[in-house]
Amino acid sequence: MTSTAVLGYNVDFSIYNGSAYVQVAEVTNITWPGYKRDAIEVTYMDSASQFREYIAGLMDAGEVSVEMNWVPSATDPILAAMTAGVGQFKIQYAGGVNIVFKAVVTGWSTQSPLGEKLSGTATFKLSGVPTWAAS
Repeated sequence: MTSTAVLGYNVDFSIYNGSAYVQVAEVTNITWPGYKRDAIEVTYMDSASQFREYIAGLMDAGEVSVEMNWVPSATDPILAAMTAGVGQFKIQYAGGVNIVFKAVVTGWSTQSPLGEKLSGTATFKLSGVPTWAAS
């Protein structure tokens, strides 16, 4: 059997500016959080065989983390998204799938180590349901 694995290359992260998606430059890593769902306990006095019972609660899409080679700019797109509140973002994979989501930028930090590359990490708390689609 031949693997269908895809190389982690040519993946874009973009911010919607109100009229178009603008790609964030030099992204080096994107961490997709995976989904979580609350389990609500509904055990009662006559629950079968003294086992706890649960129903499905609300879902949470977590936080996306984006690492990049940071290029300082007076019009930094991550900082602009952070001050804007809830924004719309897109991850586009080379394999033909994209994920569009609304999120709040919850963190933006940069590092400037002596003799090394400048780097930055941004975190995005997803709000609502992400949309997965063919690109």
